[in-house]
Amino acid sequence: MRSIVVGLCVLSAVVIAAQQAPAPDPRQQPGAAVHIFAPDQHDLYDGHFVISANRIYMVGKVDDPEGWDHLDNAAKTVRQVGGTAEIDVNEIQNSGKFEARLKIPEGDLVLVIDRWNEFSPCQNGGIVAYIHEHGTDSGCGDNNWPKTVGFLAGWGFGHATLNGKPLYQDYEMHFMVTQGLRDRKTLQVNYPLAGKKLPGGETNPATQQIDFYIRSPQMNAKNKPTRQVFMHFFGMEITWK
Repeated sequence: MRSIVVGLCVLSAVVIAAQQAPAPDPRQQPGAAVHIFAPDQHDLYDGHFVISANRIYMVGKVDDPEGWDHLDNAAKTVRQVGGTAEIDVNEIQNSGKFEARLKIPEGDLVLVIDRWNEFSPCQNGGIVAYIHEHGTDSGCGDNNWPKTVGFLAGWGFGHATLNGKPLYQDYEMHFMVTQGLRDRKTLQVNYPLAGKKLPGGETNPATQQIDFYIRSPQMNAKNKPTRQVFMHFFGMEITWK
């Protein structure tokens, strides 16, 4: 009887501890040695971000056969393309524009977010600044990429044209300006990092980059990520204006 009571007490303690454990918070990371004020804790914060991204790379091709990997953390299928991505948004108002005009092997590609949308509470209406996202414990986003500081990120629905003709319409879109996820020379994402010892994500805070994509609502389990369409780009030069 005593052993049963002890066992029940231990089990209860475990359950209570689990219930009391704080949920992952995109702005409060346990173990962080540096803390900063959130943007809206500044009297002069106007929410207006104007950013250009250059040295853009495309992951894979438009017409890759089924079974592609358009995350490509190993950087096996990335190629540099022409053009820029332009951001002019107001994070407070969840308004503004994202537009990428690119010259890819298939021709002139234009990607535009038409309307902002909050798919998850951490996205704060569709545009959010200064949060942690991705990884297994950031509290925001999937684990396709390592945990990183997102200086600015946006989510919504948009369209793509190729050589002036409609390519995709009303597809989900996302951009994120983050710490460096990719090695500045090899372009590889070292994630998950073997023998990881430190609590920060597998990123290089000495660099910044942008990732942006457009993806179809239709799923396809043979692809990575598991979408019928996942057109992915990243840029290795970021200019704040």
